[in-house]
Amino acid sequence: MPAPLLDVPSPPTELPRTLGDLRASGWVSVPVASEIRRNAATRIAAGQPLAPGVLGFDETVLPQLENALLAGHDIILLGERGQAKTRLIRSLVELLDEWLPVVAGSEINDDPYHPSSRFGRDRVAQEGDETAIEWRHRSERYGEKLATPDTSIADLIGEVDPIKVAEGRYLSDELALHYGLVPRVNRGIFAVNELPDLSERIQVGLLNVLEERDVQIRGHRIRLPLDVVLVATANPEDYTNRGRIITPLKDRFGSQIRTHYPPDTRTEVTVMLAEAELSSEGVPVVVPPYLEEVVAELSQLARRSPHLNQRSGVSVRLTIANYETLVANAVRRALRMGEPVAVPRVSDLAALTASTMGKVEVEALEEGREEEVLARLVAAAVLSVFRRRVTLTDPATVLAAFEAEAVVHTGDDLASAEYVAVLHDLPDLAVPVRDLAGPEGEESPALLASALEFLLEGLHLTKRLNKDASGGRALYRSRK
Repeated sequence: MPAPLLDVPSPPTELPRTLGDLRASGWVSVPVASEIRRNAATRIAAGQPLAPGVLGFDETVLPQLENALLAGHDIILLGERGQAKTRLIRSLVELLDEWLPVVAGSEINDDPYHPSSRFGRDRVAQEGDETAIEWRHRSERYGEKLATPDTSIADLIGEVDPIKVAEGRYLSDELALHYGLVPRVNRGIFAVNELPDLSERIQVGLLNVLEERDVQIRGHRIRLPLDVVLVATANPEDYTNRGRIITPLKDRFGSQIRTHYPPDTRTEVTVMLAEAELSSEGVPVVVPPYLEEVVAELSQLARRSPHLNQRSGVSVRLTIANYETLVANAVRRALRMGEPVAVPRVSDLAALTASTMGKVEVEALEEGREEEVLARLVAAAVLSVFRRRVTLTDPATVLAAFEAEAVVHTGDDLASAEYVAVLHDLPDLAVPVRDLAGPEGEESPALLASALEFLLEGLHLTKRLNKDASGGRALYRSRK
């Protein structure tokens, strides 16, 4: 079905309302591909992004997209799940003119100068310059269909409407047709998500749309010329195995563009912060930057892990869901403990199991060891961020705090005050912990607690401390 529309604004009152007024205004009809090309060229010349909010594609995907639009091509975006393919497609709507004149009452956005449908031709022929004009907003000129095996030609192209026949129209009458999704976005953009999932016989129905720019509806000897830019998405695995795009249809797409996941942790963090929806239930939330990086690094490592099925991809949705879960666990603790602020800790990372397992596929050899695989990935992510962020000027002094058989208990159910007490008892830990917590840590026990856990876990992962873990609790002690 078409993507849901935002509230459509009312057209400005000064726009022409009849065909005669439209001609007098000097408005010129251009193909939709030329319209997009013109507006894309204007943005490129002005240094404005074609797809605001889509990150990490500046040097790879967007230059190819700009080329395809300037060439006037139909486009297929090829990439794994969660690579912003649909968002990229929907952003193209902004390259359409804000308002487009159509013959009033037309179901397929008939061009007042060159109407395509029988209804539009008859109305212009009968009323001439007095033909009423309506204006379509750019948001109404976009249609989208998620391809499914049960999608029919009637859904996409159209079919005879039995109601219109029952009302007295002949089967041979073009006005007896019910138009499908593609004709209804005539002079606009039509998107097909997961194109290989369309059965091959239905894909054949798109051949004329892409090449001859018309549709043919069974039982009718009509040619309905359309002006549509077609954009499709496909998953590479579906592209070659589960389903396929028939060769003649692939040949008709002008450009095939390969998308990808965020190339680095910094970009992944930016996407994560932009997309996550956090609900703190009235408790202020502060997420330390190093834990933001850990969540993003986890996804980056998962995409390179030989223990996970890389053919299905590791979506950015995993990063977003993990971040939301991390914050939720911290909020839950703050509510239970009555703490004034929620700050996630390393111990909260154990909660990510629930938000991760449904979004990754463990290789067959690792079946039954999913939680172990995830735990290793989380540890590797913490270690990577720890090495980037923490430089101990005097590690011997820090480790000396544990030489007198001192131990530190941690857990996602411990109050922040218990961590502050540890810093009082082991003052050698205070300097690196306060460096991690930043200036705000002086006034926030929760930030100090998070920084202490991160430091202890980093020391353990760099083989400087031993760790005994049980359930959600952990105990750190000297390796001697």
